[in-house]
Amino acid sequence: MAETLAGSPTIDTQILVAGAGSTGIAAALAFANAGWRVTLAGRFPPPLPGRTIALFEASVRFLDSIGVLEKVRAAACPIETIQMIDDTDQLLPVPDLVMRSEEIDLPAFGLNVSNDELTAILLEHARAVGSFEIIETDIADYELEEDGATAILADGRRIAADFIVAADGRGSKARAAAGIDTKEWTYPQVALTALLRHELPHDNVSTEFHTRSGPFTLVPLPPREGAEHRSSLVWLMSPRDAKRRLAKPRDELQYEMEDYSREKLGSITIESGIGEFRMGGLQVSRLTAPRLALVGETCHVFPPIGAQGLNLSLRDVADLEDCLASVDLRNPKELSRALLRYEAHRRADIGFRTHGVDLLNRSLIVPYLPIDLIRGAGFIAMTALGPLRRAVMREGVAPHLAQPRLMREEAPKEPRMRGKRPRGPEALVDAAKGAFAHLRETASRLG
Repeated sequence: MAETLAGSPTIDTQILVAGAGSTGIAAALAFANAGWRVTLAGRFPPPLPGRTIALFEASVRFLDSIGVLEKVRAAACPIETIQMIDDTDQLLPVPDLVMRSEEIDLPAFGLNVSNDELTAILLEHARAVGSFEIIETDIADYELEEDGATAILADGRRIAADFIVAADGRGSKARAAAGIDTKEWTYPQVALTALLRHELPHDNVSTEFHTRSGPFTLVPLPPREGAEHRSSLVWLMSPRDAKRRLAKPRDELQYEMEDYSREKLGSITIESGIGEFRMGGLQVSRLTAPRLALVGETCHVFPPIGAQGLNLSLRDVADLEDCLASVDLRNPKELSRALLRYEAHRRADIGFRTHGVDLLNRSLIVPYLPIDLIRGAGFIAMTALGPLRRAVMREGVAPHLAQPRLMREEAPKEPRMRGKRPRGPEALVDAAKGAFAHLRETASRLG
């Protein structure tokens, strides 16, 4: 540890991870496991009432690679089935879309765990293994130079690093210091989150009701003493409805939740505090600067539809770890080539998820018949075409174009047909024609 002219100590490290949320801690663990000298700096986030994280297959592999999977699994519930129900009252009836993990030869799509429990598990493991230094202090400013970077802490200390992993969220100071532009937008929606107890079992099924205000999503949670059946709720609605519902007595709000869930889980009791956050989105002009790379919500934010948020963030971390493997961080040319690879790898994945979630969310809250027809056609095609449905499921849980080393496993095979012959191209075309014929027939009857 060197001394600055002002007498404040300077901490020397190879990689500084800025931001101490779940993405930042996971990044510090991944880089420390790879042999880098790592420092994590930032304030640990406050508890987030009612927030849970659905971690899909690729993220489960990542957790295994950094040594926390068994603890996470013990606190989580497997998600074996995902059911999407159109509840927009559109003119065109749309079948429920049901996706089962066994269709792609997985015991479960992933695990649902409390956000606070996941962060606590990551932090406990980090402290137990002691593979990197943790500094619980805000970073006030940065100095980014061609040959290195310095973070200036709020208490006057400085961290000299060869490279910075910016995981400090949507208001990132690291991103601003690097001069990276952002594009932000908001939706006319607020999300309410809560942990629920309910009368009937969830059978490890995540159910997403698509309403005109946005999704009403129930995700399975593990039992607790005195609460055999539990789920988490993410409920998108207008700011006016959020204000009205938050002012209601708990029992009235619980009755409304039962109505929205079509009483699939029986009577509902809210067991946690209720979280509230405004829906918005964020994109960045670039993901890297000469001595810095962005990961997590520092470079992408979108509504919690399809549980893509933290899964995408962990892919950022795993991909960056892959790109920096064996790189001499002090060599500007080597580092520049590695960051170009990272930029190329992540741009398509982030753009696809951001635009996909944005389009689906807007298609729900805009009552426009052509948009309803397109969304309905997508549901019908996914229901009718098994290969399409399986391809979408695989892309959702373990994207084939984003398979960094820490998330890699042998690609899942096409499931056995249980005695049926595989469908050839002609059969798939016939099935597609049948699906769209059904769509036209239904639309003509309603018209």
